[in-house]
Amino acid sequence: MKATVVLSLGRFEEAARDLAERLGADYLPYDECAFAEAFGRYARIVALMSVGIAVRSVAPLLRDKWVDPAVVVVSPDLQFAVPLVGGHHGANDLARQLGELGLVPVISTATETAGRPSVEGIAREQGCEVLTRDSTRVVNAALLDGEVPVYPVSGPAIVIADPGVSVLVRPGAHVVGIGCRRDVAADEVRSAICSALDAVGISPDDVLVYATTTKKLQERGLAEAVASLGGNLVFVADAVINRQHAPSPSRAALIGLAGVAEPAALALARHGDLVMKKTIYGSVTIAIAR
Repeated sequence: MKATVVLSLGRFEEAARDLAERLGADYLPYDECAFAEAFGRYARIVALMSVGIAVRSVAPLLRDKWVDPAVVVVSPDLQFAVPLVGGHHGANDLARQLGELGLVPVISTATETAGRPSVEGIAREQGCEVLTRDSTRVVNAALLDGEVPVYPVSGPAIVIADPGVSVLVRPGAHVVGIGCRRDVAADEVRSAICSALDAVGISPDDVLVYATTTKKLQERGLAEAVASLGGNLVFVADAVINRQHAPSPSRAALIGLAGVAEPAALALARHGDLVMKKTIYGSVTIAIAR
């Protein structure tokens, strides 16, 4: 299966199939189920039809810009390519690719129209994922007004970032959330992490980052254990942790948190799915999300 699909009404099928061939894409005829099928199977959707039809079809399917496919509407006269969903998440690039085929890309995202970079664009150029997704609104707005510094950090490392800082990390599938008792030893944390990863069949190379609460800033054993695994440890702010739905009860309520391991992992996970609910290994609690 290809990453891109072209949808069209029946009267535009010939043009749509030609466009699909030129893009190296699949073709789907439009019906009431076509967009739902495309959302479940493709990363990029080209809709050869009016914007109104596409908007009404797409609206009920939208979940989150970080997981929704990029959608570009192509006008029936094959003149314009209009990013409808996910401009910073592949739709602008798809529109530009259509521009190479003779269409006019109609880009509306603020940073691009101003000739400025975006967090998402920088992440793609660097082959990275945006870890602190809520930060992109603030940072992209700042990029419109001027230069925003970029600080490369080589791991193992510990990153402490305010909500207005976009943290970019190398690709990985999973986030390991860690809670621990005070003054835990590095060996115990490392053993707990390795046991949890083994239990679900995940390699340390598949870990995007390790996450915990800012209340654990002084836990040297935690930091040393993550560093020994070649990982990056991110301290998640209390407000961010408390916005997550932690499915398991936690004694962290005693310190004003909804939990530690589960919500810390979910806060940074791309898909928001728990692979492993919190599991206790002695003085250490581990949860894994993706």
